[in-house]
Amino acid sequence: MTIGENELMATREYDVPRELVFRAWTTPDLLAQWWGPQGFTNTFHECDMRPGGTWKFTMHGPDCVDYPNHNVFVEFVPPERVVIDHLNVHEFRVTATFEDFEGRTRVTFRQLFKKKEEFEQAKPICIEANEQQLDRLGKVLAELAY
Repeated sequence: MTIGENELMATREYDVPRELVFRAWTTPDLLAQWWGPQGFTNTFHECDMRPGGTWKFTMHGPDCVDYPNHNVFVEFVPPERVVIDHLNVHEFRVTATFEDFEGRTRVTFRQLFKKKEEFEQAKPICIEANEQQLDRLGKVLAELAY
């Protein structure tokens, strides 16, 4: 869903504690399993999970195209929030928040683009891709919970 100027938002609720969700966002081996849309895989080259740390990886598309990614971790607030700046092709900030309610977790995934023209270009792809990514996160969380 589009909110505000140049910003997309997706939310999802998972039947797991938020500490588990935070772990899936901050453990490189787990993050690699679900980051990106359906059918994509990841190869992490650098994943320095701390504020200011670099995250470089290649997303491998189902179309056999490789998509290099360069990100910087901005903020970690365990177990409430992760903020990441995506610095190549389209520049945007991802802010993921994790709300605890009755042992469940609500994830809010916000993607704020730096430039309006990049937002307009990416929006049709990112709306569905973000939903698929949250679906993939749900599968990883279900496996971790059992």
